[in-house]
Amino acid sequence: MTRRENPAAMRLSGWGNYPVESCRVSRPETAAAMREVVLHGGEQSYISRGLGRSYGDSALNRDQGVLLQTSQDRLLTFDAEHGRLACEAGISLAEIIDVFLPRGWALPTTPGTKFVTVGGAIAADVHGKNHHRDGSLGNFVIDLQLLTAAGQILHCSRDENTDVFWATVGGMGLTGSILSATLRLVPVETAYVEVDYQRTTNLGDTLERLTATNRDFHFSVAWIDCLARGKSLGRSVLMLANDAPRSALPIHLQADPLRLPRRRRRSVPFHLPSCLLNSWSVGLFNEVYYRSHPDRRRLVDVDTFFYPLDTVLNWNRIYGRRGFVQYQVLFPPQTSHDALARLLERVAARRQASFLAVLKSMGAAGPGWLSFPFEGHTLALDLPYRGEQTDRILAELDALVLEHGGRLYLAKDATMSAETFRAMYPGLARFRQLKAEIDPNNRFSSSQARRLGIVGPQ
Repeated sequence: MTRRENPAAMRLSGWGNYPVESCRVSRPETAAAMREVVLHGGEQSYISRGLGRSYGDSALNRDQGVLLQTSQDRLLTFDAEHGRLACEAGISLAEIIDVFLPRGWALPTTPGTKFVTVGGAIAADVHGKNHHRDGSLGNFVIDLQLLTAAGQILHCSRDENTDVFWATVGGMGLTGSILSATLRLVPVETAYVEVDYQRTTNLGDTLERLTATNRDFHFSVAWIDCLARGKSLGRSVLMLANDAPRSALPIHLQADPLRLPRRRRRSVPFHLPSCLLNSWSVGLFNEVYYRSHPDRRRLVDVDTFFYPLDTVLNWNRIYGRRGFVQYQVLFPPQTSHDALARLLERVAARRQASFLAVLKSMGAAGPGWLSFPFEGHTLALDLPYRGEQTDRILAELDALVLEHGGRLYLAKDATMSAETFRAMYPGLARFRQLKAEIDPNNRFSSSQARRLGIVGPQ
């Protein structure tokens, strides 16, 4: 018999610091301890949690159980011939990079932070700047071990327990707790990318260039000025990149091409006054950022290109104690221009201060039943949370998204309604049917899952 975990009452939030909820947290250090808690723990339901980098309430479980899995962080095996890495779900992408990049292996795709766990990345089916070429992380997950509500440990892959596999990839932890997984890494020659920076004049110019360059660049992303209006609406700085071969590095870097430069990390030590983040200060930042990125090509290390904010610890505190909502939307190509223009016009008109506004091209949808991506364009905005005012604006934007056949990302969501979610995710009925089979009592649940009607009220 393993030692029974004693949960601790804690107030938790996602990375957006909204909402904040009281949860009862257990820290099982092994799969056996996880099973003991799931089968015999005193909470009505549980949800797994990693490093807390989903933005809203997907890893919260108000007044119920949270399974913190960061102690389950071992590397298990590595097949160097095929790049297959088996690891526990609690290990972070940062730890994988630290071990394998010096050996010439990289993650096949990555979100905008490396401080997420493998389990969380699979549960959210994360995507990166190469989705238009390679798709989301689910394309590179070979198999996974899943702890179910009945205490079974299922081996899931494309060939075994296939439905459970594709319900789990993108399933936000609601099919069970991912204990371990096997990922396929990709070989690289250097720790650098060659980046073409291109300034665009407006949204039409931005989308045309993204579309025209998708075949030429493995990675693409646009910083977009969400406060620009009129003829400049949607003006952006494109960052288009390919892996840098060793021959592209200057001589002083070729001796150790897989070594990342050392950087001093800064930190936001406390929550800043919310009044500092306003349309004037963000507008000034946007103007400076836009003008300081003329058209040019640069050699950039992968940390700087993929994880620009990871060098600023606790950067989420700049939005103040009330926190913020990250609003990530995806539109199909046939509606994306008009939809994005209307969305940006509304954001600019209401002077919503988002300086972290990112636009990307997306490729074909993957098989995950609740996975976010499909072909089109995705825009992510950070909006300071100001109570009912923000709720009203987000409800307006949700209606616009529905009108244009769009979708919101569950890993970022904090306010979407159940009706909106049901209309955006046609795989919901199939997902709920499978969940009823493997977890009829909703032992795995979250605040988000109840809010969105993925599971019934508890």
